[in-house]
Amino acid sequence: MDTSRTDMTLAVLEGVAFGIRDSLEAAKKLGISVKSSMICGGGAKSPLWRRIFADVLNIELTVPETEQGPGYGGAILASVGCGEYRNIAEATGQMVHVTDTVRPDAETAERYEEKYQVYRSLYPALKGLFPKF
Repeated sequence: MDTSRTDMTLAVLEGVAFGIRDSLEAAKKLGISVKSSMICGGGAKSPLWRRIFADVLNIELTVPETEQGPGYGGAILASVGCGEYRNIAEATGQMVHVTDTVRPDAETAERYEEKYQVYRSLYPALKGLFPKF
């Protein structure tokens, strides 16, 4: 087998990004347009993974100073609910500090679009084989 450790690692990172892309596509079908997002937690520490996510999702990603996204989200909602801030945008603007912004590379995003379409075709093509496992 000519697949290297690097190839396998990249496949895992891209596969996770493609799975999240599926969620964005579902949101689009509901009329929700996502033009940017914030990425935090363990995976967000990796510049490579941030780059892959930005290119696969073809959106701008920002990285907050904190790694505690869910906790911060709860604090933001509570601060608005208690009247400390008028709305979520204001609270986020005051409470969240961005340390990095990753914009998609158009050429790489186009290549990932082609790969994503192949990825999407895999489940229907293999679905009939799943019961044999």
